[in-house]
Amino acid sequence: MTDGHYKADEIRLDTSLGYYLSKARNVLVERTDRAVKPLGLTAQQIGVILMLAAQRASTPFELSRVMSYDSGSMTRLLDRLEKKGFLVRTRSDADRRMVKLELTPQGQEAARQLPGIGAAVLNEQLRGFSAADLATFIDLLGRFIANGIDPGSNAGCGLCPGGQAPDTTLDDSSPENGKQ
Repeated sequence: MTDGHYKADEIRLDTSLGYYLSKARNVLVERTDRAVKPLGLTAQQIGVILMLAAQRASTPFELSRVMSYDSGSMTRLLDRLEKKGFLVRTRSDADRRMVKLELTPQGQEAARQLPGIGAAVLNEQLRGFSAADLATFIDLLGRFIANGIDPGSNAGCGLCPGGQAPDTTLDDSSPENGKQ
């Protein structure tokens, strides 16, 4: 390990970035769970719905990889979503060993509603942040994540093609820039 910001004999919970990242994730998951409960979903399940809707994955293996879940956890998650009527599993005609995933009409409707719900959740969580604060926050988190990804790996958030980082540039038409 290289020298860094933390020293083993000085680190405390109230100054640990790990604690704050974990707490922030938990707060966001709890808020998201409340927001998607009327749809019959949980925060954990919406990732599957959104990945399938965006055609970022179409098999359990692809979902496991892009969402960083082990196959057993993914199978249980898919079982719950299938039982609730959000998706169906079908065998590939070309290769009967291959399981394909498709959203049902109920899953497609949820996928249409989730961006609006997600925006409302994030806007509430980001109350008091300026557009510049948000851009800086995303940039810093992107750098933090990149430090943990081995070069050449296909790790990442799963939202961007090929493990690329999202574009965090601000839209010049934002109210913070005096334009609308």
